[in-house]
Amino acid sequence: MAGAMPSADSAAGVSGLVTRRWQLLDPLLPPFGAGPPHSGAPLVVGGQDGPVAVGWCEHWTAEPGSLDPSWIAARRFQLSAAVADPGVTNGLDRLLALWRDHLATLPEARDADTAAVVNWPSRDADGVSALLRHGLDPLEVLAARTAPRRPSAGAPGEVPNGPVLHAGGPHDIRRAGPADTEAVVRLGLELVRFDSRFGAVHERPDTQAALRREVAGLLAGAAPWTWVAERDGEVVAVLAAQRPQQAGWIAPMVALAPAAYLMLMFVAPGERGGGAGSALVDVFHREADAAGVAVTLLHYLQLNPLSVPFWNRHGYRPLWTSWQAKPASEMR
Repeated sequence: MAGAMPSADSAAGVSGLVTRRWQLLDPLLPPFGAGPPHSGAPLVVGGQDGPVAVGWCEHWTAEPGSLDPSWIAARRFQLSAAVADPGVTNGLDRLLALWRDHLATLPEARDADTAAVVNWPSRDADGVSALLRHGLDPLEVLAARTAPRRPSAGAPGEVPNGPVLHAGGPHDIRRAGPADTEAVVRLGLELVRFDSRFGAVHERPDTQAALRREVAGLLAGAAPWTWVAERDGEVVAVLAAQRPQQAGWIAPMVALAPAAYLMLMFVAPGERGGGAGSALVDVFHREADAAGVAVTLLHYLQLNPLSVPFWNRHGYRPLWTSWQAKPASEMR
């Protein structure tokens, strides 16, 4: 039955089993749902009583001139994997073998600037050995922070927008505006260059221009969710986030709603350890909590020695791990 088109009922049955298993592993995981496949029929691993694993492969190509290829390969082949319990390790191993064979039929998967990607629940340890065996590396984490319990009195709102939102230390924290565009772009580019050490981020020839367009859009509205830290009038750190209205693209990855997304946070090297990053995060969390955000999501690179302990201290824990083979032809 491997590779055959499953019936709607059989695929739904696998998805239902996966959803129940995920709810036991991690209550923040959403119900399993496969998006429309880009490459045609699903990949299916059969068992004695029907499918035990189903996968959908989506083919994605970055828009020319966009910021997307700075964060990942220019072309991505992403597998959504549903594996029923018991036998997750064996079922996933067989599903990944089918996916590898599917990628081998695609000439474009042999390009250097490609990636084969599987998002796997971080707490689902049963799949790790199969992912490693097929040449996938755990490069990126989607982490989540749930909001603290809200007091019964008061209505959601926003933190007042004064000129300085946090003071008392060596840094002043304030909301960014259009006049900060170049400073935010400069720090965002430093973030790309720093993260390029860890295998998933790439500075492209048009990264700076794409970043400038993105930042200009972020700072154009009223009360943007972007803050900067200043020392002696110089911007030395930045945090930029998306409200739930802009974070719909990532919201399906978590069970709670509404969800916000922390896009980037960077502290200039000479300022690290001085409290600027923590002050920015505290201001952002106060505003997100006051606005009624239930969960905040962010990505960090698994091999970044600064990100993992920093975000853990601020209440974030792994939800999904992005396993990647780069280029896609490196899948085993």
